[in-house]
Amino acid sequence: MNEITLHNKTFEIFISDQEIKKILDDIASKINTSEIKNPLFIAVLNGSFLFAADLMRKITIPNSEISFIKLASYEGTESTGKVNELIGLNQDVKGRNLIIIEDIVDTGNTLEKIVELFNEEGVQSLKIATLLYKEEAYTKNIVIDFIGKNIPNKFVVGYGLDYDEIGRNLPNIYKLKN
Repeated sequence: MNEITLHNKTFEIFISDQEIKKILDDIASKINTSEIKNPLFIAVLNGSFLFAADLMRKITIPNSEISFIKLASYEGTESTGKVNELIGLNQDVKGRNLIIIEDIVDTGNTLEKIVELFNEEGVQSLKIATLLYKEEAYTKNIVIDFIGKNIPNKFVVGYGLDYDEIGRNLPNIYKLKN
């Protein structure tokens, strides 16, 4: 499908499932050769669930673990500017090497909240891995360690990313058509 319609908005294909696989291979390779020991991957739900699952299958670092947190800052196609913690982590992260798995980093508001929360917990190191990065929308000074693909500041859906909770199941990533 080159075009899809969700909630009366039309989206066109932007990143194919084949390109997503190449991006995943690249990020996994960079993480696997990063010399991070015993990482605890923290997937940010809901959007990163497909990316996190596919990425974890490619991680070869011994003693890797994964856990999940859920935060939200979007309503429809717009960021609300506020980050609401919905589900927290139930394990001790003090002294751990964390790798945050994000589906997309745009303004950085969600990421800033996550970094703040984990720094308060006394982690040993914290790295960020994101499938998509909107550099022109990013307003924070937090380093993004593993970037899959830089994209323009357009609304995207598919491969875990949603538009009002639909479209996550799409194998490709689509952008809002002008």
